[in-house]
Amino acid sequence: MVGFGPADVPPTAAVKFVGAGTAACIADLLTFPLDTAKVRLQIQGEAGCAAAAVNGPAVKYKGVFGTITTMVRTEGPRSLYNGLVAGLQRQMTFASVRIGLYDSVKQLYTRGSDHVGIGSRLLAGCTTGAMAVAFAQPTDVVKVRFQAQARSPGLARRYCSTIDAYKTIAKEEGIHGLWKGTAPNIARSAIVNCTELVTYDFIKDALLLSTPMTDNLPCHFISAFGAGLCTTVIASPVDVVKTRYMNSALGQYSSVLNCAVAMVTKEGPLAFYKGFMPSFLRLGSWNVVMFVTYEQLKRAMMACTPSTPAQ
Repeated sequence: MVGFGPADVPPTAAVKFVGAGTAACIADLLTFPLDTAKVRLQIQGEAGCAAAAVNGPAVKYKGVFGTITTMVRTEGPRSLYNGLVAGLQRQMTFASVRIGLYDSVKQLYTRGSDHVGIGSRLLAGCTTGAMAVAFAQPTDVVKVRFQAQARSPGLARRYCSTIDAYKTIAKEEGIHGLWKGTAPNIARSAIVNCTELVTYDFIKDALLLSTPMTDNLPCHFISAFGAGLCTTVIASPVDVVKTRYMNSALGQYSSVLNCAVAMVTKEGPLAFYKGFMPSFLRLGSWNVVMFVTYEQLKRAMMACTPSTPAQ
């Protein structure tokens, strides 16, 4: 990503790694209710009694703000932050790898060349996205299950804590249960990572090269917002399938493909875009907060450390 800050000294891989994880956690803290609303809308209408047994009595959600209002009224404000601990654990591993190592992997594929083509950017995005899933998949499974779990009076909670969730899933479903939905998550992560980082890269490069803009807050804001919009449009279908499959009861779906087919046959193609508006609001705002914070953290950390060779 062009524009490094003070004296144009490239930030080290360690600075990017820590900065990306920290920025992603800040973004998650600010946008988590939108993510929870997105999950509730994505699983709404899921067929089968197994889903009702897992998620509690069916509640009709209408729109992103209607979903948030309904959750606050029926489950209390804390329900909007179900799974936050797992979410922050996920960002510290997931974002650190997929975003923090993106530039380093991109340089590896281009052998340090200043001329970076679309192929190298896409390949780097796919690589770091897949690596991130390998590390962070269990945290994603636990986060999704907490977000989907209704906090209704009289309904036994599926898990009493984040640690209990990890232990219970491993005990009841085997250790592979913590990696449930890895295939769609890798696909989603590759799509999201490529779209998000490559779009941000391209928009930022274009603004710096073709407009009077400099590497500052307005440039970062526009680049991040554009990246969020493009990512939501492209990644929503895979994201919905991933959420449904991760949250499903044991035996509810025989495979990821079976989950996708069930959605199409029982709910129609538009089911793949359930929760689109909260997805966009969440991804758009998440990208803006994350990238703006990330750029500022890189500059701050580089200002506090001696100049080092580019990593």
